[in-house]
Amino acid sequence: MSIEIANESGVETATDPILAVARYALDEMGINPLAELSILLVEVEYMAELNQRWMGGDGPTDVLAFPMDEMTVDRGPGNGTEHDEPALLGDIVLCPEIAANQARTAGHSTDDELHMLTVHGVLHLLGYDHAEPEEEREMFGLQGKLLTGWRASKA
Repeated sequence: MSIEIANESGVETATDPILAVARYALDEMGINPLAELSILLVEVEYMAELNQRWMGGDGPTDVLAFPMDEMTVDRGPGNGTEHDEPALLGDIVLCPEIAANQARTAGHSTDDELHMLTVHGVLHLLGYDHAEPEEEREMFGLQGKLLTGWRASKA
């Protein structure tokens, strides 16, 4: 699995655990090991610009996900595909400063918040959403399960 990460946020952030939680989530979801993902950490102003331009949002947000080949994501062995072409999953954009503010409010570390946001972004790239109550229950339940499993695997 090819996962690229770039920190352009100006905030010192441990990127190895972000890569690890993304890889864990993709593995657990049965995504083709040839899949490619990009993670970008940005400053508040740039996140606000992306949110406004692509989502119609006002101000910065914590995470944005931009799927690429949504329809061609291979989900593990036996999925009926005969090719070994890497799927471009897309881009996850995180804002460490927003994550730090949310972490303080939630009473946990910024790292924990960034790990949760990374899994959240991965799930969006895989087509999960939380616009409707049923979708929200499914997505956040899966998000919690993936985070719990990843934390247990590190222990």
